[in-house]
Amino acid sequence: MTKSELVKKLKDKYDNLYVKDIQMIVDTFFDEISSSLASGGRVELRGFGSFSTRKRAPRKARNPKTGEQVELGERYATYFRAGKELRDRLNNN
Repeated sequence: MTKSELVKKLKDKYDNLYVKDIQMIVDTFFDEISSSLASGGRVELRGFGSFSTRKRAPRKARNPKTGEQVELGERYATYFRAGKELRDRLNNN
């Protein structure tokens, strides 16, 4: 599902809201999650899961086009862990 599909589903469900307002709410929601993760925080959505960041050590990688080795520096990656309710819902269907 894309962000625009989410906005459309919310508009279909709540037809009393304007599309512009729904877009602002969805954008704000994702901006707040991004800001929290960027500042080193953790985002927990009960029943859905939690987002956090993990530090990845520097490593050597290969350029797939040329095959030459490239040094990748230390960086952070986003990590998602599904909550119990989401895991149960996925595994029961």
